[in-house]
Amino acid sequence: MVDALVKCFSLYSSAFSLSFRLVKSFWTSFVKILILFLLTLSFNLAIVVSAEASTCRQLDNHSICIVSIKRSAKYYWEYRAAISVDGQKKPVEIYNCRDRLKINYHKTVVPFATNGVGELICSLYTK
Repeated sequence: MVDALVKCFSLYSSAFSLSFRLVKSFWTSFVKILILFLLTLSFNLAIVVSAEASTCRQLDNHSICIVSIKRSAKYYWEYRAAISVDGQKKPVEIYNCRDRLKINYHKTVVPFATNGVGELICSLYTK
């Protein structure tokens, strides 16, 4: 009788051990797949393709786009802007909206042209 109980218990424990190993292997593979999925998702969200949003206007049959613009902290009426005219990028120039002057990259001061780029920048970004 004791031998039958020991034999029954050993069969039960081996079956339990087998089912426990199956459940353990399922959960370990599930956790691995879940971690892989979360890493892939976070990697995809971390790499965001930056959109090049630029403000474009038509002036005198030319397409004028503001590629980048930065307002001066010290002189709030000044903007450093890089523009493109008909797809050709120009270097950064300083636009003084108070005095209506443009400072080229050669450090030459030029007054704004009538209905020109300077007027466009100052009209878009007024305080």
